[in-house]
Amino acid sequence: MVAWIPLLPAFAAAATALLFVARRDNRRVAAFPVILATAASLALSLAAFSTVREVGTQTGQLEWLAIGSFRVSAGFLLDGLSALMLLVVASVALLVQVFSVGYMGGDDGFARFFTYLGLFAAAMLGLVLADNLLLIYICWELVGICSYLLIGFWYRNRAPANAAKKAFIVTRFGDLGLLVAIILLWNSAHTFEIVALEKLVQSGNLKPVFLSASAFANLVPLLVFLGAVGKSAQFPLHVWLPDAMEGPTPVSALIHAATMVAAGVFLVARLFFLFHAAPAALATVAWVGGFTALMAATIALVQTDIKKVLAYSTISQLGYMMLGLGLGGITVGMFHLTTHAFFKALLFLCAGSVIHACHHEQNLLNLGGLHRRMPLTSWTTIVGSLALAGVFPFAGFWSKDEILASVRSQPVLFALAVAVATMTAFYMTRLWFLAFAGEPRASGASHARESSPWMTVPLALLAVAAAVGGALNLPGDPFLTALLEPGRHAHGLDLGVAALGLAAALAGIILGVALYRKEPASDPVARLPRPLYSFLANKWYIDDFYEKGVARAAVAWGGLVAWFDRNVVDNLVNLAAWICALFGRLLGSFTNGQPQFYAAVLALMAVVAAALVGLAATGALGGIMP
Repeated sequence: MVAWIPLLPAFAAAATALLFVARRDNRRVAAFPVILATAASLALSLAAFSTVREVGTQTGQLEWLAIGSFRVSAGFLLDGLSALMLLVVASVALLVQVFSVGYMGGDDGFARFFTYLGLFAAAMLGLVLADNLLLIYICWELVGICSYLLIGFWYRNRAPANAAKKAFIVTRFGDLGLLVAIILLWNSAHTFEIVALEKLVQSGNLKPVFLSASAFANLVPLLVFLGAVGKSAQFPLHVWLPDAMEGPTPVSALIHAATMVAAGVFLVARLFFLFHAAPAALATVAWVGGFTALMAATIALVQTDIKKVLAYSTISQLGYMMLGLGLGGITVGMFHLTTHAFFKALLFLCAGSVIHACHHEQNLLNLGGLHRRMPLTSWTTIVGSLALAGVFPFAGFWSKDEILASVRSQPVLFALAVAVATMTAFYMTRLWFLAFAGEPRASGASHARESSPWMTVPLALLAVAAAVGGALNLPGDPFLTALLEPGRHAHGLDLGVAALGLAAALAGIILGVALYRKEPASDPVARLPRPLYSFLANKWYIDDFYEKGVARAAVAWGGLVAWFDRNVVDNLVNLAAWICALFGRLLGSFTNGQPQFYAAVLALMAVVAAALVGLAATGALGGIMP
């Protein structure tokens, strides 16, 4: 039964590709195989979740590859972590697919889009269930390929095509780190199976081949984390995620909530036993996450594209998750991943509803006045924003409180996390006022109307999840902790930390309301000191550094290598060919078919040979030949 969870969307994607991609009629019919398959996967995921709660961890294997003594099995590992992720991925994927029926209804590539969505869901579900590192890596790369296809869905336009290439190339650096980690683990343990690796690490029986035990224990989790940095868009490999907004908005919701970016956080949680054995690696996870959260939050403050605000918000919240994993453990990080999946999917789909209604206008400065025209989208945006800001009693309040409580022993990281909470509340307040308050500032907004039920029903369902999702791990309730970290004590509510986190969120909201309530169109953050505003608007100049520094240096190096290849390597090869041709012509001259010429050559050779024999006999060659 469990094996069908990823297989059903995969088969549906294949059927959609075969039956509908080449056809133009019955466009919306093409969505239903994928939607029905994902719904079935969600039902099976619910059953699997119930099984894990009642029975515990389940596994299943079959021999996948056998070459001599080299054998690899393929199977599933259904434990609390994978059961939780199955529910998150399948539920969000299903709602995004339903929303996409309305959003993509007029697109000629409708069937192709749903083929990609089905394959994307299958790859992520397979990644979640994989019981060994090799299968994880295959699904990991499939997720990357699907993101490339979906980000570049409108490939005829230059911007989406370039964004897809950027996402694919940037994540290669992280994927290389993960691949090296897998190779090192295989060389040391001779197994890819996660359960077996965990037992070897905990018992201290790993036998590193190339490194000392200490170096191995620290290097391998750092290489795994490098893979997570790429997929989960952490500094310095975060630059692909904002550009991924060039894809259709439902893709943004799927990538940013439940699939690609969640894969990195899940990977750290799945291989947490490696990090637990290396405190330095855990500290690195926490500090990289904390810095990324701060950096991305500051950039989100000044963005004017509605999707870019949410993109940098996602990067920031992923940093929060890494911070929670680094200092609080699996439950803290995964709880925030779960709540974030619901309210961030909600916010992206709300943005999609706005963009669709306003004829694909994404600039916040050209919106406004949508609260009266799109009331359901407006109210669900408010719910999602309050959840993201961490306002009581919405889902984000409870998961953010867990993170703040886990870092309270680290003053710098704690102050950083509180500052991020304030900025998050501020930029979401700014987004709502610019998009929904006041009067329309462009024709697209003035003619907007509420979206169809295909789009609004998923918004309502996600709004409910964003409002009550915190019940999954209320303070003192052992449910989620027992599921993810059996034997660990569930923490109660730290009233001081909770009050400070709530105060930080309310401060951001109050500041946003004070600045944007009267004249949102003036965008008060644009009046920041010019150097600071330029620094934030240019994304800390990190993209410029990569594009004008690293990329140009790489192109220059490539040009130098190309010049060397053309002028040195090619000339050496040509010289060798010329010498061979010369000898060929010389030898060819001896085969001209004239007997008298052959006789003359033989006579000359005989004379030379006789002369050499004579010189040798008289000792004249003694100084030359030994």
